[in-house]
Amino acid sequence: MEILCLGLSHRTAPVELRERFAVSEGALPGAVQRLASTAGLGEAVIVSTCNRVELYVAAEESARGIRAAEAFVAAEFGVETAPDGAFFRLPTREALRHLFRVVSGLDSMVLGETEILGQVKKAYSSAQTAQATGRHLNKLFQRAFNVAKEVRTKTNITRGSVSVGSVAVELAEKIFGRLSECRVMILGAGEMSELTAGALKARGVRTIFVANRSYERAAALAESMGGRAVHFDRWQEEFDGVDILIGSTAAPHPVLTAAQLRPIMRSRMDRPLFCIDLAVPRDIEPGVNALEGVYLYDIDSLQAIAEHSMSIRRQDLQVCEQMIEKHVDEFQRWLGESRAWASGGLGAGKGPVAEGMGS
Repeated sequence: MEILCLGLSHRTAPVELRERFAVSEGALPGAVQRLASTAGLGEAVIVSTCNRVELYVAAEESARGIRAAEAFVAAEFGVETAPDGAFFRLPTREALRHLFRVVSGLDSMVLGETEILGQVKKAYSSAQTAQATGRHLNKLFQRAFNVAKEVRTKTNITRGSVSVGSVAVELAEKIFGRLSECRVMILGAGEMSELTAGALKARGVRTIFVANRSYERAAALAESMGGRAVHFDRWQEEFDGVDILIGSTAAPHPVLTAAQLRPIMRSRMDRPLFCIDLAVPRDIEPGVNALEGVYLYDIDSLQAIAEHSMSIRRQDLQVCEQMIEKHVDEFQRWLGESRAWASGGLGAGKGPVAEGMGS
């Protein structure tokens, strides 16, 4: 059995291309079920975050498996083929190494960030629920979570500001100086919003509005942050006094357009607005950046900011890579033993294995 990966990430594709292939949380179970059912494949997990869309599959034969994954992408997203250059195609050993690096935060925009581990766990859980995983991917992802735990506990790779949200807050601080007098509005109440709001509060922000399509989720996040929830269809009523707007919803299209913002900005009396768009697909129409007094940064714009906070974590990068390589060797040996076991007529079968999930 071969473990393969077809995907694109912030390293290979800009946000305007990544958002075309993003899979929403609600659509994920159906998509991964269709992928696992594609001829030539046996198991599948789809990881879709703001920085990457990656398909992990188990297949009997490498070339056929990659072609099957490419055919799924073409059919699912209405393209002729997965764009060369943007999409990478990884055979077994490279795919193992890549997944272990991803869950450990080594392939992230912010080196050592920790959100990705939770995101991959959710993707794996969704695939399990859809009955898209089997013996090989169950074993692989459970090993990956243990690798991430080992890297986090035995190195300093997660020290410092390691989330995209915290880097976004650092950028806001560079623009405004002290944030204690700033009023912040967050569109969306998911995990990214919660992490960003926590970073804002830690930097002294006292006024936080949270708007979300589910008012109950907005209220829960606002209460935990000492802020105030706003009904999503009425967020513009609270907008006049806002200095920083953070977009982090799961909407399939922009929730803030230049046409909506233009009349609001005319009434702000030269008061600037700083917009941070953490969503993929993007929440804020790129054209708002052309409006007078509006400064928009999307998730790709955070890359340069992230580069300045990595020196401590980079010192441990080589140690992390050595740990990962050891696990790649071990897992590849297990695959070899599994192939020999299967060729003896016992069959691989589907179902969970006994290796622990880690944390």
